[in-house]
Amino acid sequence: MDQSSKPIAEGLIRGEDGKDRCWWHGGDPFYQAYHDNEWGHPVTNDIRLFEKICLEGFQSGLSWITILRKRENFRAAFAGFDFEKVAKFTQNDIERLVKDEGIIRHRGKITSTINNANRALEMREEFGSLAAYFWKWEPTPDQRPDVCDYANLRQLGKTEISTAISKDLKKRGWSFVGPTTVYAFMQAMGMVNDHLEGCCCRDVVEAKREALERPVKA
Repeated sequence: MDQSSKPIAEGLIRGEDGKDRCWWHGGDPFYQAYHDNEWGHPVTNDIRLFEKICLEGFQSGLSWITILRKRENFRAAFAGFDFEKVAKFTQNDIERLVKDEGIIRHRGKITSTINNANRALEMREEFGSLAAYFWKWEPTPDQRPDVCDYANLRQLGKTEISTAISKDLKKRGWSFVGPTTVYAFMQAMGMVNDHLEGCCCRDVVEAKREALERPVKA
C-alpha cells in the first residue's frame, strides 16, 4: 500500500486527495484510476463487454493488476477485442500469441478467447447484442446485500446469479467462465455496484446505473 493511503475504516483507505475509497487498489495511482473511472461503471458496449469477460478469464489464478497493466498489449494482440475479428483467428494466430511476451501466454486461455468470440457472435445473433444477454441477469434489490460493506463484499466471490450465468454460458459453449470469474465480470461491467458504503465512487456509479437504459433483446 502507498504510504500516503491510510486505512480509515474496514475496507476503506483515504488517499492523498482526502477521499475514501475501497481498499483493493492499495494506493497504486494506476490501479486507483481504474477504481475511480472504470470499475463498476455500467457498460453496454459489446466489444468492451467481450474484452472484460475475456480478461477476467485471463486473470484466473493471477492478480487483476497484472492483467490491467497488460491490457493495452492484450488489445493489440486480440484486435481490440472485436469479436468478429477474433473469431477468424487461426492456428497461426494462436502460435503467434503464445509467443507474445506482452500478454499472458496461456495456450488454453488464448484458444478460449477465440472460441468465445465465435460464441459471442452466436449470442449476438440470438439476443441482438451481448449487452442484452448479460443485462437480463441483473440482480434485483432483494438479491443483493442490504449493505455493501467490507464483511458482506468479502462473501461475494460468487453468487447464485453468477453461478447461473456461468452454467448458461458453458451450455452455450463458452469457456473460462466459472462462477467466480463471472462475478468479477459483473462487478467490473457495473451489473452490480460493489463500491463500499463510504467509498467516494459509490454514489457516482449508482447514479450512472440509475440513469442507464438497460439493453433488451432485439
